[in-house]
Amino acid sequence: MFACRHAPVVLSPEVERTLAEAYGEPHRAYHTAAHIAEVLRWFDVVADEAGWDDPLAAYQAILFHDVVYDATRGDNEARSAEIAARVGGAGARACELILLTAKHGSLEAVADRDTAHFLDADTAILGAPPADFDAYDAAIRVEYRHVPDDLYRAGRGAFLAKMRARPRIFFSELFHARLDARARENLDRAIARLRG
Repeated sequence: MFACRHAPVVLSPEVERTLAEAYGEPHRAYHTAAHIAEVLRWFDVVADEAGWDDPLAAYQAILFHDVVYDATRGDNEARSAEIAARVGGAGARACELILLTAKHGSLEAVADRDTAHFLDADTAILGAPPADFDAYDAAIRVEYRHVPDDLYRAGRGAFLAKMRARPRIFFSELFHARLDARARENLDRAIARLRG
């Protein structure tokens, strides 16, 4: 379930079980095993076309970056990193990558290729075909169903507008070249929907 062509390690049954249980939680609509599978697909694309400097860390970060997901809390990334280390045997580099996902939308630059490719793979949905992006956008609303409509529209709109205003939505050249134009179209459409 959590494999890919370039997986640098075979997962133990305990790790597989932990991941399956977490990503199968009923409150999740987008942050599910399907999201992880899509990011792993991009892991393979990066491996084929650009290469990973530390493929094990990137792979572990992808597997565990959303293992804790509760839209009512602000410590999901820290808790995910802790589980990655404790259950998945992830090292400091993988945990560092997981913690960086808390800063989506606020990072203007990243220090290295692996960070760029990892964060871009996680947000590649922004540049997905329109129907896939719209399904993602609707699923995020489901995960934030506890937030009243007016507050959700304001908060989500601000986040999407901030992403849209960036000179580059994606950090790496690989993702920028492939997805930036469509991401901007998707973001424009989503922002217009939120504004009614």
